[in-house]
Amino acid sequence: MHVLVSGAGVAGLACALELGTRGHAVTVVEYGRHLRLAGTPIDIRGDAIQAVERMGLLAEIRKRRVRMTELTRFVDSGGEPVARIPMAEVSDSDDDIELLRADLLRVLADALPDTVAIRFGDSVEALTDGGVDGGVDVRFASGGAARYDLVLGADGQHSAVRGLVFGPEEHHLRHLGVYFALADLPAEAGSTGTNSIYNVPGRMAGVFRYGGRAAAVFQFRSERIDHDHRDLDAQKQILVDAFAGHRSWRIPELLDAARADPGFYLTSASQIHLPSWHRGRVALVGDAGYSPAFLSGRGTSLALTGARFLAEELERCGDDHTAAFARYEARQRPYVTFAQGRVHSGRDRMLPTTWAAIAARNEALRAHDTATPRTRRAGEDAR
Repeated sequence: MHVLVSGAGVAGLACALELGTRGHAVTVVEYGRHLRLAGTPIDIRGDAIQAVERMGLLAEIRKRRVRMTELTRFVDSGGEPVARIPMAEVSDSDDDIELLRADLLRVLADALPDTVAIRFGDSVEALTDGGVDGGVDVRFASGGAARYDLVLGADGQHSAVRGLVFGPEEHHLRHLGVYFALADLPAEAGSTGTNSIYNVPGRMAGVFRYGGRAAAVFQFRSERIDHDHRDLDAQKQILVDAFAGHRSWRIPELLDAARADPGFYLTSASQIHLPSWHRGRVALVGDAGYSPAFLSGRGTSLALTGARFLAEELERCGDDHTAAFARYEARQRPYVTFAQGRVHSGRDRMLPTTWAAIAARNEALRAHDTATPRTRRAGEDAR
């Protein structure tokens, strides 16, 4: 079949790899001019590890494993450590794999077969599904047009494909009351040491170091903010406004870095809830269909299992894409339900709402650290 995949993130590249290695002709269309390699380390968990193993990529991925969370501390306004994040909070098992998002994207992209083509700087503008016996006519923002047997929306939380086929985003998005932002810290690239997280009520700012890079990381509680997710200046102003009046620790310095970063990134912690992830010859994979929110730590794993299940079911069902899509959804839905139910404890741990709650969180973590020799040893080894 000729398949169009919208989006060249983890879900899109995984779909292209899974389908391309099964002999399908795959075109990936990506709005950006190149792969978006920015981002803090991500996790591959549970059955997603089996998915990358079956792709033949597990050995390459393990070579790139990092242990960033073992070097992360909450600090006070003077930068002194006050508590350590228990590993149980960030990992389900010792088998979980933490690696840089950029490394995972490169591994996936390098493994793509010749049956896959990626077209950057373009996006889907219109879709017309021809029904059971026809294909999907696609018009692109570049002005081009083509027909495909199937179209897969793997274009993230703000999916253009989902909007065209399933309706406006506000009908499916469930905002969880938190925003996340990321900015490069080039002056600290190559530096070593612990990763620091500092809280003020309802907000946190941090410095994370990984892969020879350093980044300013922010989270803050907020009701949903209506903005253009492609307007960089507007996004930076949202962050600055969220931290207005807070000048302790390194907050002013980190906000300056955010203002200066052309690759600045801001997103809401939001989930996508749909009664079905397929309609006609169009299906959704990854955050486009079932974003669990970054607070769950499972978005990457869902993208990988989703791509795997979809490709397997298309292979089993042959030309019957309707049956394949239904079987894909039946297999993936339990994983999504579990992941989407795991976000609230992470929010409360990272973003206490009062100074008293911050102090109580730190005290509880110190008590946990004292009572758990395994956690204490892991932290001591990391130092």
